Amino acid sequence: MRVIDLSVLVNEETPAYPGDPKIKIEATGTFEKDTYNDHLVSFGIHSSGTHIDSPWHMVQNGKKLDEISVDKFIGRGRLINVKKSGNFDLETVKEARIEEGDIVLFYTGMAEVYGQDEYYGNDRIEISKEIAEYLVEKKVKMIGLDMCSPDKEPFPIHRILLGNDILIIENMTNLESLDGENFKVYALPIKTQLDGGPARVIAVIESK
Repeated sequence: MRVIDLSVLVNEETPAYPGDPKIKIEATGTFEKDTYNDHLVSFGIHSSGTHIDSPWHMVQNGKKLDEISVDKFIGRGRLINVKKSGNFDLETVKEARIEEGDIVLFYTGMAEVYGQDEYYGNDRIEISKEIAEYLVEKKVKMIGLDMCSPDKEPFPIHRILLGNDILIIENMTNLESLDGENFKVYALPIKTQLDGGPARVIAVIESK
C-alpha cells in the first residue's frame, strides 16, 4: 500500500484565485513569550489551496459542506490523463470505466505552473458540458483536478456538477503518481456551514 498526498501546501505564499483574498497568518502565541505556539489564520474558502466546493458555492439552495454525508468524501478513484491529449475528451472519459460513487480525477499537468499567470489564464482548458452531463449520468461522488477550476466565468460546469450534488476538488497536485494505478481517494474537508472548505486529499494505492 502506498499513500500519495494530493494537496498543496497552505501558507502565506499559497496562490489565490485572481480577486480572492490572500492567506494571512498571525502569531497569537509564541513559545518564547507564552510557552506555547498559536496562530490566527485568515483565508478565502476558494483561495485556501486544495479545497472542495460544495453545491451552495454556485447553487442558491444547494447543500453547505456540513450538510453532506461524510461518505461522500471517500470513494474509488478513477484517473483520466488529460495531459496526453492536451484537452478534455468525452471518449477518453468513457474509456475510464467510471461507476456510480467513483471520485474522478483529471490529470492535466497544470500543477507544474501552479501560481503562475498561465495557471489562471483564459487559455486554460475546460471540461465540456457533454463530459459534465456524462459524469452526472454516472452518478459520481465528486471530481478533482490539478487546476484552479474546471471552467471559466460564468462557470456553467460548476453549476451542472454542483447542481447534481457532485462536489469539486480544485488545486490538486501529484496526480501523475496515480496514472495506471488502482486507488481510493480520501478527500476530507473541514466541517463548515459554508460553500466549501480546505481539504487534505490523499490517495491510497492498492498493492498489485
